[in-house]
Amino acid sequence: MSRIRRPRGSSNSLYVLAFGSLAVVGLLAYLLFSPEKRSNEIGRSANVTTNTTQATPSGSEATSELLMYCAAGMRYPLEQIAEKYEAECGVRVNLQYGGSNTLLNQLEVNKTGDLFLAGDASYVRLAEEKGLTAEAFPLAVMKPVIAVKAGNPKNIKSVADLAREDVKVALGDPDAAAIGKTTRELLSASGHWATLEPRVTQSGVFKPTVNEVANAVKLGSVDAGILWDSTVVQYNELTAVEVSELDAGTANIEVGVVSFSKNPRAAIHFARYLSARDRGLETFRATGFAAVEGDVWEEHPELTFFAGAVNRAALEPIIKEFEEREGVTINAVFNGCGILTATMRGILGGQAGSFPDVYMACDVYYLEPVNELFQEAVNVSDTDIVIVTQKDNPKQIKSLADLAKPGVRVVLGQPDKCTIGVLSQRLLQSEGLYETIKNNGNLVNQTTSSAFLIPQVSTGAADAVLAYRTDTRAEGERLGVVDIDSQLAKAIQPFSVARSSDHKYLGRRLFAKLAQSRDKFESKGFNWRLDNRNSGNVN
Repeated sequence: MSRIRRPRGSSNSLYVLAFGSLAVVGLLAYLLFSPEKRSNEIGRSANVTTNTTQATPSGSEATSELLMYCAAGMRYPLEQIAEKYEAECGVRVNLQYGGSNTLLNQLEVNKTGDLFLAGDASYVRLAEEKGLTAEAFPLAVMKPVIAVKAGNPKNIKSVADLAREDVKVALGDPDAAAIGKTTRELLSASGHWATLEPRVTQSGVFKPTVNEVANAVKLGSVDAGILWDSTVVQYNELTAVEVSELDAGTANIEVGVVSFSKNPRAAIHFARYLSARDRGLETFRATGFAAVEGDVWEEHPELTFFAGAVNRAALEPIIKEFEEREGVTINAVFNGCGILTATMRGILGGQAGSFPDVYMACDVYYLEPVNELFQEAVNVSDTDIVIVTQKDNPKQIKSLADLAKPGVRVVLGQPDKCTIGVLSQRLLQSEGLYETIKNNGNLVNQTTSSAFLIPQVSTGAADAVLAYRTDTRAEGERLGVVDIDSQLAKAIQPFSVARSSDHKYLGRRLFAKLAQSRDKFESKGFNWRLDNRNSGNVN
């Protein structure tokens, strides 16, 4: 069943491109053109006089221009956003337009540029696979619809109507434009492509960009076309006809940072501006796009990261690299997870402090008490719990049962303060040993963090501790390590983003950085749990 939808905005039919002075003839030419024409040329934001207090991409090398490969259908919002960005931040963004696949090919051949904005995220994924882009910033979603002249004079209500003898149709070129590729996929699935494709070839037209399809309908050279719903909204002269065959073709719009950008931090700075809910996304919404939530704009954002102490050795170099590339600050707080979760509850209750934007617990156990405050977690790594003794193991401790032998001094983590404490308690209780060790005096001390356990052995204050294997690596040659044969002798580290965070997308990019850092985790003794299905995804 079809649904007729009227446009919510107006078309912006004329843009001005000033060409330079021609010295030979002394002539200054001006060219007026609509957004549908010259789709492969370089356009750029208007010159704006800027003040001396402009922000610049923090900590980056000085740059005055960026080059973005921009899908033609994004032209209307992007020129407005680029102009605002230049006025606010003093950096011009030159926009090179074309069909998404055409731009991808140009990017691959030219090996220049800073950002790639496609009409569908599948092209950004392909660019990533080819090593052409790195970070990706979600912007909006859109779906294909049939576009007709206002009033729908040919009474087109279905895909079948597009194949009528009296209807001329314009479609996007499947090999050049995202809308063309999506149209072919959807209508092939519905069984209409085999009929429609030869009709368009014979009496209609295939266009290299979505804007050129829209212009063909607007000018009346064809009766209908298939466009993105967000494109139709930009034209008073057009009306959208929604049909079920096209409803499944939702396209996610993303901008990718080009991997060989000469100034990636400046490129990321603009990508953050473009994807901020109170900057670029405002313009996307105003021009008919269904924008994502987006982060709050900050020139130099700060992210609060609560992390269990076991994660510190692996996380610190990752955080440093992320801060340097993104131009942000990560305020990392490492501690026992019992302390961290209690701190979270205190902040919610009115205590001073910043609630974490992201949280990586030592084990899923200490995510559960605050689970409702975070989005779905992803398990990143795990590490074994082992018995750690003094070198040469003078007490001959070979199993958990030996911890209960007379005269063995044992130190454990505090269950209410740290994950290693509660996991050790659970492990010993499963063997019927926890109360025995407490009651016979063998439990001589308890620490508030896993970081304090190994020093108990190395200083001679304890004969044995239960600790993470990862914590033994720094002093491995001066310690004895005894494996524990139990499924409970394992801690799994989950990563999650706070529901309340104003920087969820920044947190997700931090996770993506973690997902690319398997070597750093394994070098510190962790076992890797991510795979290709979830290595870049956290909600």
